[in-house]
Amino acid sequence: MNLTDLRVFASAARQPSLAAAASELHLTPSAVSKALRRLEESLETVLFDRSAKQLVLNDSGRRLLERARTLLALADQTRADVMGQRSTLDCRLGGPALLLWRHGCDAAEALRDWPDATLRMQAMFEDDALGALARGDISGAIVTSAAIEGRGAHWSTEWEATSLGELSLQLVAGKGHPLVKGRRTKSGVFEADSDTVLAHAFACPPHSLFCGVQRGTRSDGWRDDQLPRRIRYWTDDLQLLLGFVKRGEALAYLPDFALQDPDLVRIHVRDCAFRCTEQAWLVWDRAHAAQWQHLFATKLAVAPANAKMA
Repeated sequence: MNLTDLRVFASAARQPSLAAAASELHLTPSAVSKALRRLEESLETVLFDRSAKQLVLNDSGRRLLERARTLLALADQTRADVMGQRSTLDCRLGGPALLLWRHGCDAAEALRDWPDATLRMQAMFEDDALGALARGDISGAIVTSAAIEGRGAHWSTEWEATSLGELSLQLVAGKGHPLVKGRRTKSGVFEADSDTVLAHAFACPPHSLFCGVQRGTRSDGWRDDQLPRRIRYWTDDLQLLLGFVKRGEALAYLPDFALQDPDLVRIHVRDCAFRCTEQAWLVWDRAHAAQWQHLFATKLAVAPANAKMA
């Protein structure tokens, strides 16, 4: 049994087919099949129930997969620690697109000391991100407090949750929106009352941008029970939603970091009685983490504080 064959096995175990595993590993299906046969011969056991083009783990395969993840993580950890800043790291982050948008640049900065590092960010809902972390598909999951407090089926006692700071949701408009166009703002914030704001159309996602659950008018955190809106545009595509806002066609309730975009203006509703906030976290496997991951988590945790000071 060798690490190369073990990596092939781990990929084949999480992919729906031999061809998919081959594509992920940049190998031919024949090479993947040979590696799996070689591993089975070395262990003197069959690891998959093979039917048609599908590979389904049997009991022996499931037992090996648990050990394989630990062995591969230990090998990666050892290699990275020995090579230090010369290591060719592969930092893989998963989480809602909204949170990857918020923390993507900070993650790149946190890896600056490793010039050969690769940063991969994959958009997925929170529970899917935690599942990917449990399988070893990603290095860390960026999620909100709700995902951590739920402590779902994927949660491990070996995981660490590092706070990445709080984000608050704000009402925003494009600079060309009729509500704000040509009008004065105070410190970049336009003041209005709820009647004025609610006379205009909104854009809203039908599903939560964090967990993917369909919540309708409650998906973005706005309290329609207190201040009912007219939602004209519904979309889960964040860029499409921003397009409606930037073109001045709709207002939207978005995280505060969206206001870094110079084409957006914050609207403060004077008689709004509620405030919506979210806490972001980096969840990672501390027990199997290399030294770079400890340093990465520390730098990423400090980044939001530095941003507030800037």
